[in-house]
Amino acid sequence: MPKQVSNVASDDYLTAIYRLHHDEGQDVIAVRLADRLDVTPPSVAGMLKRLQRDSLVAVDARKVIHLTPEGLRRAEQMVRRHRLAECLITDVLKVPWWRAYEEAHLLEHGLSDVTEPQLFETLGRPTRSPFGYPIPVPGSGPPRHLSMLTLADVPPGSTVEVDRVFEEDEQLLQFFDEEGIRPGEHVLLEALAPYRGTVTARVHGRPVVMGTQVARRIWVCDSSA
Repeated sequence: MPKQVSNVASDDYLTAIYRLHHDEGQDVIAVRLADRLDVTPPSVAGMLKRLQRDSLVAVDARKVIHLTPEGLRRAEQMVRRHRLAECLITDVLKVPWWRAYEEAHLLEHGLSDVTEPQLFETLGRPTRSPFGYPIPVPGSGPPRHLSMLTLADVPPGSTVEVDRVFEEDEQLLQFFDEEGIRPGEHVLLEALAPYRGTVTARVHGRPVVMGTQVARRIWVCDSSA
């Protein structure tokens, strides 16, 4: 009989905690986790008790959720498999870029300790996902610090390089794809209109108007640094 995938729900929680804290720089609290996973607060409370029992997370006095060393190991393993699956989907299978996150979520739990290293080698040892996120390397120490600067944070007239984009919203990814907003692209911030809640950026020589909340989903690096 084929091996059965286990711990899918707990792995999804661990990876959500990892993404919120490491990729987005947020303190992870229960209500934020419920919103990200689209589950009820009682469901989060129940899972947190289970994860604490298994020594995968700890909750501090401020109710902030932290991964334990074992929880971090598990989260990095699943994040690694997810991002390798994204590379497979876009680079080999040629599925549209904006579909890769959802499709990879279906595949990540099917990768094993046997197939994962083979996939890594077959893909040419990628270091970043198609959306710009680092692919964790087992045993490499603490996660690498990422830029937390977003397009909404930079002053008008600045030219920045897109570091990574939020990957968990397919419609948002379609917008990024249509406008050419991808990791590695250079963007000139032309104007901020805080009272209108909009940002105007120039991408590939064209003006792109987007909401401030959308601009906060684009993490950037100062290209002049």
